[in-house]
Amino acid sequence: MRIAFIVTEFPLLSETFILNQITGLLDRGHQVDIYADKRGNINNVHPAVEKYNLLAKTYYLPDIPDNLFYRFIKGLRLGLKLSFQNPQLTLQALNVFKYGNQAISLWLLYTAIPNLDKVYDIIHCQFGHLAFRGMAFRQMNAPSAKLITIFRGYDISTFVKRKGLNIYDELFKQGDFFLANCEFFREKAINLGCHENLIRVHFSGLDCQRFIFKPRYPSPDGIIRIATTGRLVEKKGIEYSIRAIAQQAKINPNLEYNLIGDGELKEELQNLIHNLGIENIVNLLGWKNEREIVEILDKSHLFIAPSVTAKDGNQDAPINVLKEAMAMGLPVISTYHGGIPELVENGVSGFLVPERDVEALAEKLNYLIQNPQQWCEMGKAGRAYVEKYYDLDMLNDKLVQVYQQILNSNLANRDLKSDLVTLSN
Repeated sequence: MRIAFIVTEFPLLSETFILNQITGLLDRGHQVDIYADKRGNINNVHPAVEKYNLLAKTYYLPDIPDNLFYRFIKGLRLGLKLSFQNPQLTLQALNVFKYGNQAISLWLLYTAIPNLDKVYDIIHCQFGHLAFRGMAFRQMNAPSAKLITIFRGYDISTFVKRKGLNIYDELFKQGDFFLANCEFFREKAINLGCHENLIRVHFSGLDCQRFIFKPRYPSPDGIIRIATTGRLVEKKGIEYSIRAIAQQAKINPNLEYNLIGDGELKEELQNLIHNLGIENIVNLLGWKNEREIVEILDKSHLFIAPSVTAKDGNQDAPINVLKEAMAMGLPVISTYHGGIPELVENGVSGFLVPERDVEALAEKLNYLIQNPQQWCEMGKAGRAYVEKYYDLDMLNDKLVQVYQQILNSNLANRDLKSDLVTLSN
């Protein structure tokens, strides 16, 4: 199969879930090209980018300014250049009678590729908000391709809150099939108008072989090592885990809390740690690569992921950092948030507490500190669950099956319920 991935930025270290799909498809003998709105940091890339020579498969689409005046001015220059290269494509991109607002807004003009010598079977938009570019890409460059969109979090929470409940109406009409990375977001998409038989859950996978399981027992030095991995932003809820650690430090002084990640709240969290008087316990370690993260988790006993719904509505799916910790045998504490309850079995592989509930976080943390005999069984349960539902190879095989079924089904006829139900199950 010939597949075009529509992404926001490439390469981007934080989006290994997209990289895993690309390399998985390439390993299975399929052609994958990447179309990005923005160029990432090519001096700091995941090893797979170089191994698979992905930059040679990456193409950068012109940025579409939000400001309409600048969009028009830039569009004039783009249109003149395009008219010399492919006059017919230029006229098509500006055909307001056929394409309406897509032409008026210049989305088609900004997405037209004059000398594209590639044919695609699948156009896969890696977030819902990228599907507008995906629809334009298909109209201009690959009209026979099937359009697939996956919803991952921001696109079905914050973006919808900003743009309105009808933002995806046209996509739900034009798109051939949809994916969501958890049931929580699938239900959100259905409530927005997506046909329930045109969307299925497709988890973000994890290469479990890269995260070695180890039973957890107390250390001889008596220190309980706790870890959190995540960007220092509001929806990760790290303020609340820091406060819970501060509570526990009063009764369990032998704690070490390692925070892996960086972000806009770093200074604010540093001040909080100072004001709580736990600078000797909490370590802001900054950004680490995968090998360094594994080394830190390997020495840890417990893992906390205190995710919360941000003020702008942003929510998480079952986050990869939790999968990594569970795969390595760490009992986890997280929250009833977004798709996380689909990953963490409360009382089995760890505990779930309400969002922003410091007392509940501290209580579950204290329980695990006081009951280390529970760690091993919880760790085994977490590893087993991740292997069963989030194995990367299994999920990449399923993605190929989805593509093949879509290509083999006449999804243009929405009355073919038997085909659609087979796909959505």
